[in-house]
Amino acid sequence: MGYVTEQDHAVLDFRLSLPGEWARDAQRRQQCHVPPEVLYQTRHEQCLEMLDEWGDQMPHGGITGDDELGRHTRFRHDLRERGERYVLGIPCNTTIRDLEAPLPEYAGRGRRPKAPWQSVTAWRHTLPSDVWTHLTVRDGEKGPGAIEMVKRRVQTRLERKRMRPEEWLVVTRRPLSDDRVLEPRASRDATDHDTRHRYHYYLSPTSMAEMELEEPSLSDLARVIKAGTCIEASFKRGKGEVGMDAYQVRTWHGWHHHIVLSLMAVWFLITETHRGQSLTPALTLPQVRDGLSLLLLEVYCTPGVDYICRQVQRQLQRNESARFYHYRTRKCMPPLKLRL
Repeated sequence: MGYVTEQDHAVLDFRLSLPGEWARDAQRRQQCHVPPEVLYQTRHEQCLEMLDEWGDQMPHGGITGDDELGRHTRFRHDLRERGERYVLGIPCNTTIRDLEAPLPEYAGRGRRPKAPWQSVTAWRHTLPSDVWTHLTVRDGEKGPGAIEMVKRRVQTRLERKRMRPEEWLVVTRRPLSDDRVLEPRASRDATDHDTRHRYHYYLSPTSMAEMELEEPSLSDLARVIKAGTCIEASFKRGKGEVGMDAYQVRTWHGWHHHIVLSLMAVWFLITETHRGQSLTPALTLPQVRDGLSLLLLEVYCTPGVDYICRQVQRQLQRNESARFYHYRTRKCMPPLKLRL
């Protein structure tokens, strides 16, 4: 579970998934010192448990997740019952009914016809080319990240043709040539593409807990979708900077001790990075980690603090030059962080 703000992002909480076979194996549980109160839980149950624990303590405006979470209608239902706004990815073969599409002509007998059920991919093929809205999601190191979006009020259905409440279907697309990651992706059918664009699909609630919600703007939806990518970046940062995934443990408590120490190290680096950015806005977390590691080893292998400062300054200038080059190739000016 991660938390994203305008300033930064970090991993907030975690759960170790215990397979069902392990949960039923008393001998294996004893060898790994698994507490008796720990039972098998699905990923969705673990997410809801963390949300119930942290939801009131951490102010938030929306919840996002990949298609492995969004494809389960029960999980979306539980979020609506908790009064949570969400923007969850769904597979490209999800069946929906467009509630804003023109209705078929009534023949005068029987029930009035409704819009047909179809997959989101088939529905996307029927869209005219002028319905897409261009948005800039963020200013990245390689230039501004932009996507195109479209939104429709739709209805999904369960097995046995049972229908679910209305939801907002959000579709994003980016050129195939743009290899930057702006949307979370979990499974192979989380996205599809044509000859020019790659598409992602999301669902967001129109109501929750018997209360109708205001229609969300595309910019608000894009902001929540971007947060999903920040969570993935938080995990990569933890693995790359503090070795969150570099463990060899055999017990339940050993794994949790390692993860807790890793999260504390990441939070410390984030705090020190923001403190350093008050003087040097272009400072990055990896540079703070490198500087601290050199300071700890200064007695053995470095000339002194002056040498570390010169190395960091040289790296900052190189990073800024590369950032300006990427923006210039896209014919736009980046925000100035460091005076060259």
